[in-house]
Amino acid sequence: MKMYRARYAKTSLWLASVFIVLAFVIGILLGGSSYLQDGRAIIRGVDPGVEVSPGVVENVDGEIPEYLTKDVDFDLFWDIWDMVSSEYYEEGIPETQLFYGALAGIVASLDDPHSVFFTPENTDDFHEELNGSFEGIGAEIGIRNNILTVVAPLDDSPALRSGLQPKDLILKIDGEDTEGMSLSKAVSLIRGAKETEVVLTIYREGFTEPRDIIVIRGAIVVKSLELEFKDNIAYVKIRQFNAQTVPLFNDAIIEITQKPDIDGIILDLRYNPGGYLQAAIDVSGEWVNGEVVVKEKLRGGEEVLHKANKQARLDGIKTVVLVNGGSASGSEIVAGALQDLDRATIVGEQTFGKGSVQVLNDLKNGSSVKLTIAKWFTPSGSSIDGDGITPDIEVEMAEEDYNNYLDPQLDKAISIIKE
Repeated sequence: MKMYRARYAKTSLWLASVFIVLAFVIGILLGGSSYLQDGRAIIRGVDPGVEVSPGVVENVDGEIPEYLTKDVDFDLFWDIWDMVSSEYYEEGIPETQLFYGALAGIVASLDDPHSVFFTPENTDDFHEELNGSFEGIGAEIGIRNNILTVVAPLDDSPALRSGLQPKDLILKIDGEDTEGMSLSKAVSLIRGAKETEVVLTIYREGFTEPRDIIVIRGAIVVKSLELEFKDNIAYVKIRQFNAQTVPLFNDAIIEITQKPDIDGIILDLRYNPGGYLQAAIDVSGEWVNGEVVVKEKLRGGEEVLHKANKQARLDGIKTVVLVNGGSASGSEIVAGALQDLDRATIVGEQTFGKGSVQVLNDLKNGSSVKLTIAKWFTPSGSSIDGDGITPDIEVEMAEEDYNNYLDPQLDKAISIIKE
């Protein structure tokens, strides 16, 4: 999940007009123009003498391969389409599958992991996750000591109601052994439509043998922000920057500022993959007001300055921001701004380095394209993309710490506040 702006594309995308759309997009990709010649679609190749965008493939000598400099006869596309339709071993492949695969291939050819084509189903899933809602059991899980483990069931979730507890070891999912299973596969097996059931075989300290727990899946809404007080320190955990974040953060600030003896704030952005740009700017704005939080550089070199427009109610309160390799995009914007503007001490590990801007184009058939259109820079002009944010104080979370439920990064943040 990253930095997105939702909008509706003006271009209609109908199956019947696949030729027009594909020719147009590929024409942009190759830096040329498309036109008709003898009734055929031709796409201009790249002039090898001109400067090209980073999306164009270069060979080991930094030169454009010869095949990219030639004009392309688009009949080749239909030749492959007909070949796959008539000769592929499995019969009856839906044409829509080929169509969506072709569109996905166009976006994938940019060689940008953040530019993605979503089918209608993927688009729905993406919107749900960005809005902090999905269907499943409502539990945070991870792999500890190479065993799939319940980290924590969410409040008022099916997982909590079924009796799952932190540190429960999940040995099987619907009878399938989890040994060696990836976390992503485990999540896909556990999640599912509400009112359906999943059987988890778990082992817990004190059990004489594993037990099956039946969990009835439900609609899950994940709170993007949680607040707790550790003595006189306000601990704020932001899981992602979604539509809930700013209202929840406002409530948290009211509660924090009503406390008479607050020593400081710990803002935990670890494993926060980002989300909405404006939410990240608004959160930063509670420490700064009227100052540049992040710089956005567009493809033509234009620079857009995003300034905070909030009350800066937390300015002057000692603040530590926790980050790690899972802190990306919006998290890096907040951490970079508070670091550059000297409003917080950054503690933890080097961040992910996801400093590119994506726009989400919703298309009329329910599919969508997430496309990179710009890059982020901190207020001082440091690049976020690929570089990430370097903590002021680097503290590693070792695997041994993780497996034993220790948190040296949080411990360091608390000690800084108490200094």
